[in-house]
Amino acid sequence: MGYRVAVVGATGNVGREMMNIIEELNFPVDEMHAIASRKSRGVEVSFGDRTLKCQDLEQFDFSTVDVVLMSAGGKVSREWSEKIGKAGPIVIDNSSTFRMDPDVPLIVPEVNPDDIKLATKKNIVANPNCSTAQLVVALKPLHDAARITRAVVSTYQSVSGAGKEGMDELWTQTKAIYGLGDARPKKFPKQIAFNVIPYIGSFRDDGYTDEEAKMWDETHKMLDPSIKLTVTCVRVPVFVGHSESVTVEFDRPITPEEAREILREAPGVQVIDKREADGYITPVDAAGEHAVYVSRIRKDHTVQNGLSLWVVSDNLRKGAALNAVQIAQLLDETGMIKPKSGYRTITV
Repeated sequence: MGYRVAVVGATGNVGREMMNIIEELNFPVDEMHAIASRKSRGVEVSFGDRTLKCQDLEQFDFSTVDVVLMSAGGKVSREWSEKIGKAGPIVIDNSSTFRMDPDVPLIVPEVNPDDIKLATKKNIVANPNCSTAQLVVALKPLHDAARITRAVVSTYQSVSGAGKEGMDELWTQTKAIYGLGDARPKKFPKQIAFNVIPYIGSFRDDGYTDEEAKMWDETHKMLDPSIKLTVTCVRVPVFVGHSESVTVEFDRPITPEEAREILREAPGVQVIDKREADGYITPVDAAGEHAVYVSRIRKDHTVQNGLSLWVVSDNLRKGAALNAVQIAQLLDETGMIKPKSGYRTITV
């Protein structure tokens, strides 16, 4: 009574995490296929207590599966996602390729689950940017209670957002600095060890980066196009977990106490907010967890109806792999996909 699932990009950080989370959440799987490029064919990856050998993307018959989780980068998505969708399965794409396509729903299940009905237009569902995902999970319940008019966001993004190469560079640079070795940057434009880099992606003509533009474009598509949003994205020497400093303006007064109560009841959110030395969440605390954590909720005294928040989440989980699997759950629960042996619903 389970699905036939393929994970494309199975050897990458997010692909491996997708398979871990499918197992953790007991998503109904009859067959799991690990797919990668030709050079990774035969590489072994784990799925639960099983070991799978990666199959060649170019040789795999996608008409034999029901759901494809795509996490192999934008170039592969541009070449393959539409082809795979036309072969029959629904593709949950983790790249930015289709996020702003009007015929492709961009989904965070806690925020805009009803948009899943658009999935059959191209048989593709887009997974948002890792920083956007945690932001909208925190903003949605507040926006429902008191409409957000403007938000100012500064991100503190971990090196895992740049893949294994980013994590390796932080590790090797740190060792090199302590050992007087070669700490010259290769993956990042500047040294990342013991440093922060206010640049992610590539510069646009207006001085913002495309990473920053993704956040406001995707927030507008999923939450509300009328929200004014300005963003600064910063890479920090943290292995896993993105953090965000968020200042929000509302159309009516909302107290910190009211915001805490709203967020405590919100799906996917945990509030850890005590006025003491360890009464907040850091990336180390969030690593390996599913929730979006909100701390440091306080009034912004510089505007009439403003609050400031600290938002932290594991970017490999809610920012990527977990959200993709939750989209698969949503497809299942709404009947958008059905296992060939008969439809079933699940409760996680």
